[in-house]
Amino acid sequence: MNNTSIKISKGILSLDECHQFVSNDSCGGISTFVGTVRNITQNKEVTHLDFSTYKPMAIKEMQKIANLCLEKFSIKKIAIHHAEGVLQIGDIPVIITVSAAHRKAAFEACEFAIDTLKKTVPIWKKEHFSDGEVWVNAYP
Repeated sequence: MNNTSIKISKGILSLDECHQFVSNDSCGGISTFVGTVRNITQNKEVTHLDFSTYKPMAIKEMQKIANLCLEKFSIKKIAIHHAEGVLQIGDIPVIITVSAAHRKAAFEACEFAIDTLKKTVPIWKKEHFSDGEVWVNAYP
């Protein structure tokens, strides 16, 4: 049985798709993290974000995170989906959903997954402001 769903997409991410993937009759808890593009960062007005990826490596690293979550936490399924390209205010760049028999494992795995993704996956974010732009993490 496939317990992971990994995706990088130029299209709109679907919370319903992620939720449906992890839903399982043996699970009493589903934890979800949805990242959204906000309009202010460090007191500057954000106009939009642009995500760049090294897709083959990013998919591989996201799969590693999912596998680690399955090993480290008592979870049933995990979906990690990330967008690439230009995203507007309110758009969703990342969705992580995790199912488990009990809520604590789902919460812990979801938090571990987003924290590890931000540290290890080659996805770069450029913030565009009304007065300029800046790469938030390492340059692509």
